[in-house]
Amino acid sequence: MPASEYAVNYSAVAIAAIFGAGAVVLAFILSRILAPRGNSPEKSSPYECGMAPIGQYWSQLHVRYYLFAILFLIFDVEAVFLFPWAAIFAEGSAAIFYEMIIFIAILFFGLIYGWKKGILQWWK
Repeated sequence: MPASEYAVNYSAVAIAAIFGAGAVVLAFILSRILAPRGNSPEKSSPYECGMAPIGQYWSQLHVRYYLFAILFLIFDVEAVFLFPWAAIFAEGSAAIFYEMIIFIAILFFGLIYGWKKGILQWWK
């Protein structure tokens, strides 16, 4: 490939980068100019479904909820891997099948571990 073609390709990338950076800077400038700045007690209060908060607005959640969320994310990521695997399963070799069985087995043992630790129980 001649050097002039490289220059054309890189110049297109440079122009796109300049326009993208300009758009970001323009958005920041417009936000600074157009955004309202008035502080009020209503604006500083914590939002709770459109109603004034009752009692203390700071509350702590039990770590069990975070563990449940992480467990959900793990199995959500599993779904991301299962769909492409299902698309190429019929065309691939037996190794593709066994690799996915190992992957699902690891996730299954993770689920059993979480179950035994009580992560899946919302009450206690």
